[in-house]
Amino acid sequence: MSLIQHAADLFGVTITPEQAAQFDTLARELEAWNRTRMNLTAITDPQGVQVRHFLDSLSLAKAVDFSAGQSVLDVGTGAGFPGLPLAMVFPQIHVTLMEATAKKLLFIEHIIGLFGLKNARTLHARAEEAGQSPEHRARYQVVTARAVARLPVLLEYLLPLTKGGGICIAMKGATAAEEAADSKKALTTLGGELRDILDVHLPGVEETHYLVVVAKVRKTPAAYPRQAGFPAKKPL
Repeated sequence: MSLIQHAADLFGVTITPEQAAQFDTLARELEAWNRTRMNLTAITDPQGVQVRHFLDSLSLAKAVDFSAGQSVLDVGTGAGFPGLPLAMVFPQIHVTLMEATAKKLLFIEHIIGLFGLKNARTLHARAEEAGQSPEHRARYQVVTARAVARLPVLLEYLLPLTKGGGICIAMKGATAAEEAADSKKALTTLGGELRDILDVHLPGVEETHYLVVVAKVRKTPAAYPRQAGFPAKKPL
């Protein structure tokens, strides 16, 4: 089944033929850069890229109606997931792809230029630094991350960057409910409230993925996020 059909059936997302062609190009560019330039992903086969990168990224549409044109921040974007697929399919949103490893941003900037994505930009920063920067603190309506850290740590990265009334979404695997249960102190401290844990079933993937949706209901105290390394060393 095609990416167009899967996206429509699973998440109600419409992908145009032109966008589908861009996804084909993105898969080729990802494989080529991964082989010749730098290690971007362990997933390189076309089917794996389509399911575990493209469809997994678009699963965020289960939690967010992107037609509203939100500002979206992808924390620790790596090779550009979920941020690039979101920017490609939802031109009305504004996506910032944040990554601490500068060389990975070269690939993302190449793709942004190749596709002429006017609604996407890169940010070279650690979450702890961006969260204390007036330019980025509490500026984004949707803040998301995939495979970055356990939830109590991740919330200290995400919630300071989230606008009041916005949401952050942690893309998780089998430990989602357990991590959410371990995050009560972090949620209370940082001004978050657990809203939902949505299950995501990807074609051909046995394990269920989850979207942990947290609302920003109070202002995050100025002390958070702590200095780089502290959230991981001493989780809330």
